[in-house]
Amino acid sequence: MDDHAVVRQGLRLFLGLDEHIEVVGEASNGEEALAEAGRLHPDVVVMDLMMPVMDGIAATRQLRRAHPDTEVIALTSTLEEHKVNGAIEAGAISYMLKDASSDTLADAIHAAARGEVRLHPEAAKRLVRDFRGGEMRESLTPKETIVLQLLARGHSNRDIAADQGVSEATVKTHVSRLLSKLGLDSRTQAALYALKHGVASLDGVEV
Repeated sequence: MDDHAVVRQGLRLFLGLDEHIEVVGEASNGEEALAEAGRLHPDVVVMDLMMPVMDGIAATRQLRRAHPDTEVIALTSTLEEHKVNGAIEAGAISYMLKDASSDTLADAIHAAARGEVRLHPEAAKRLVRDFRGGEMRESLTPKETIVLQLLARGHSNRDIAADQGVSEATVKTHVSRLLSKLGLDSRTQAALYALKHGVASLDGVEV
C-alpha cells in the first residue's frame, strides 16, 4: 500500500519473483488499504506510513482491530521516532525501510506470515531506547519468561512450541498471559519490553 504508483509497481514486480508470495492487491491511500484488506483478507499487508486521505499508522491501527489475523509490515523511508513508535503501537509486526533489499523484504513478509518480528536495526535501537512498556504487574512464571525471550528473538508460536515440547495452543496461552501481566498489546511490544528490561539482548532480535 503506497501512494506512489511506481513504488507499488516495483514492489509487485520483485515480490512476484518469489514463488511463495502472491500479491493479491494494492492501494494508494489508507482508506483504500482498509477496503482492500477487508475484501481480500491477505495474510500480510505492506503499509507505507505517509499516504493521503488516511496515513499508514491510522490505517494500521484500524486494520489490526478489524482483521487481527492480518499482519502489517510498516515500509517507509523515515526513521523518525514518532513514526517508528506510532507504527509499532498501532500494531505493525515489523518496521522496514524502502531501501531494504528485495530479499530482506521478502524475508520480512514470510516472517510476518509466521507471526515473527523483523525490525530495521536502527528502528530496533530507537524502539528499545524509547519504548514505554507497562511495568510488570505480576511476576512471570519461568515458562512465560522463556516464551518472552523466544518472542524477543523473533520466534513464531510454532517454533516456540517445538523448542519447548508443548502444543501451539499452550504457547498461545503463555503469550496471552504474559501480555496481560505486562500490560502490552502485541508480540512486537513484548519483544521490545524484553529487550528494554534485559530479559533478552538486542543481538537476539531478527533485523
